Amino acid sequence: MRAWAVEKPGPIQGRPLRPVERAVPEPGPGELLIRVLACGVCRTDLHVAEGDLPVHLPGVTPGHEIVGEVAAAGDGCLRAPGDRVGVAWLRGTCGACRFCRRGAENLCPASVYTGWDAHGGYAEFALAVDAFAYALPDGLDAVRAAPLLCAGIIGYRALRRAGLPPGGRLGVWGFGGSAHLAAQVAIAEGAEVYVFTRSAAARELALELGAVWAGDSYTAPPRPLDSAITFAPVGELVPAALRRLDRGGTLAIAGIHLSDIPVLDYERHLFQERQVRSVTANTRADGEEFLRLAARLPVTVATRPYPLDEADRALADLAEDRFTGAAVLVP
Repeated sequence: MRAWAVEKPGPIQGRPLRPVERAVPEPGPGELLIRVLACGVCRTDLHVAEGDLPVHLPGVTPGHEIVGEVAAAGDGCLRAPGDRVGVAWLRGTCGACRFCRRGAENLCPASVYTGWDAHGGYAEFALAVDAFAYALPDGLDAVRAAPLLCAGIIGYRALRRAGLPPGGRLGVWGFGGSAHLAAQVAIAEGAEVYVFTRSAAARELALELGAVWAGDSYTAPPRPLDSAITFAPVGELVPAALRRLDRGGTLAIAGIHLSDIPVLDYERHLFQERQVRSVTANTRADGEEFLRLAARLPVTVATRPYPLDEADRALADLAEDRFTGAAVLVP
């Protein structure tokens, strides 16, 4: 089968992602063999390729926003060949630690991840754990569904971590795949959304989707914010976002990698009960809840399809912000 592998992590301009031929894997107990119909391209894949995230599996195939069809099922699986499923970032947990037992499986020290600890969806086939695969809403085609499986789920968790009050004002820094989905959920729930991004095209998309204001990353919004989320992996945006929060406001930092945060000034950035929260992966409950919401709203998914053979170009375009919304590979 055709696949892509991170041959040697490094800057995307040096082409760390290389095409390879691999045998189609066989599912073990509790595993599904998925024929990939579409796979989203996530900034976390870029971090894996460039080495911002340390190597867990040499030559790993990235990709953790997989929509596919079950081609074969190992012993003990509930799903059967022909079922359509989604495969996300969280691939497995121990199920027994104190975090798993209290419903915080995203914090499990033994957690493993699709496209980092195991080969992912930049391929024609991929293995997945049956217990961690998702049922997908009816009526969503594969390309539109793919970004929901990480960009959507992580954006949703970040929105909840931001503690947005009913009818509150939400600031969103960065407006890529995850942000444009989280913003729509917030708007549907009655929030005012203010978008901060250097991209003129992304600002235009934000306004089309219902944001009340869109400006540059360091421009002051017309009103102070109740909550904020930073999606761009840029530490300098943390104090910028905190400065825009009203008293009691919360900033959630989405994403698995962030450049260094400048020194914070207590009086300007944190006093009056402003707070900062990180976002770490997601639980299956987050995913199931978001997918139900996405089917009911429904959210608009802005996508840029690429053929599987152009996965390296899709990642390079992501790194350079050459598109709005979410890139999706289609075998």
